[in-house]
Amino acid sequence: MKKDCIAMLLAGGQGSRLYVLTENMAKPAVPFGGKFRIIDFPLSNCTNAGIDTVGVLTQYRPLELNSYIGSGQPWDLDRDDGGVHILPPYQSATGASWYKGTANAIYQNIGFVDMYDPEYVVVLSGDHIYKMDYADMVAAHKKAGAACTIAVMEVPWSEASRFGIMSVDGEDNITEFAEKPKEPKSNLASMGIYVFTWSKMRECLIRDENDPNSENDFGKNIIPMMLNAGEKMIAYRFAGYWKDVGTLDSLWDANMDMLATGSGLDLFERSWPIYGRSTSAPPAMLGKNSSVEHSVVTRGCVVDGKAENSVLSENSAIEDGATVEYSILMPGAVVKKGATVSYAIIGEDTVIGENAVIGCRPDGSEGWGVTVVGPETDVPGDYKLAANHMLNKNLKEVAR
Repeated sequence: MKKDCIAMLLAGGQGSRLYVLTENMAKPAVPFGGKFRIIDFPLSNCTNAGIDTVGVLTQYRPLELNSYIGSGQPWDLDRDDGGVHILPPYQSATGASWYKGTANAIYQNIGFVDMYDPEYVVVLSGDHIYKMDYADMVAAHKKAGAACTIAVMEVPWSEASRFGIMSVDGEDNITEFAEKPKEPKSNLASMGIYVFTWSKMRECLIRDENDPNSENDFGKNIIPMMLNAGEKMIAYRFAGYWKDVGTLDSLWDANMDMLATGSGLDLFERSWPIYGRSTSAPPAMLGKNSSVEHSVVTRGCVVDGKAENSVLSENSAIEDGATVEYSILMPGAVVKKGATVSYAIIGEDTVIGENAVIGCRPDGSEGWGVTVVGPETDVPGDYKLAANHMLNKNLKEVAR
């Protein structure tokens, strides 16, 4: 069945900068906001924007992600004439090959895209937290008659060298593109969200694959190739909330933004809901000694201690006399009696032992930072883990 537009969601990232949190799962499967996973955001954006065919390109540790997506039912993507499709690397007649880069990942799935013969393809990343109407971006692409449209936002000049940077003319036609320039000419940063006219994109992917010197990457190769060929390329300005949660600090920040009034990240907005797979769990229970202030408490939580400015994910628990502040408890995490967790991320199914002290409040020192305990870690009683340190399930401790 021919589609006007389909989406290709790049979800194979190893997430190495999330360290212990992604040792056994792909970055898009990391829990967020109490009841979601990172990948819920682009999938929900697709559904809300009317894009009903999504290819999810997986690679690193895909088991949990594949299981989570399943048939796509939570996002209304369980369809006979489209829906969500998991697209891992596969063995061809010439042998097996990992996805070599973002462009190569789409190249290896040209056959999938051709099945739907779309006019346009939206390329998305699986590790961003944001709400965006892709239909508006596609409409801008159509109106301009562009070969490629790149979503951009203004970033502080001090951070511009971390991004792909666009220079534009008075009508937002892209005139220059530089991938992570040392001396940026602009602060218009690529968000890693693209709309392509499929016929143009298809040609470029094939040409790029035949270049032995290419890194097969959109930012490094495909975008410069199209620009050098004189293709019409436009910038689509986005002014809403957007955060790349590829680092431990940015993941913590985004969870705290969800709690902060005026941050721009509103998960209670009914006109643009974020969907996710729900866990079968009883209602949250707040005990007679509990104290909960300015926190998210999701189903299955049992709180007998104190929670302040924190995100308590499904089936997590804070026992009597324990304190959790400015922290994230991922699903199934337990904080035992008398323990204190401050400015920390506690991984799934981790148990913080009695009277343990994990992290601390900001003390103004240069070495201070968010403390992280990896999934399935059994932290002994009375254990002390300093700020800006990580601990994995083998109780191996490292400074970040």
